Amino acid sequence: MPIVVNLDAVMAKRKMSLNELSARVDITPANLSILKTGKARAIRFSTLEAICEVLGCQPGDILEYK
Repeated sequence: MPIVVNLDAVMAKRKMSLNELSARVDITPANLSILKTGKARAIRFSTLEAICEVLGCQPGDILEYK
């Protein structure tokens, strides 16, 4: 898959757990885990925006094209 999800690395840099991020973004831990492991087939812009806001990052920090 040419799109790589680097959410786990960004979360580690911010020292934020999956449960804390899911609570702050208002997404279930299960759905966030699917995104974090790269198994998600799509992501809503509103979800990506909320994640970036909470983590203080850019979408390009989370998603990478290889």
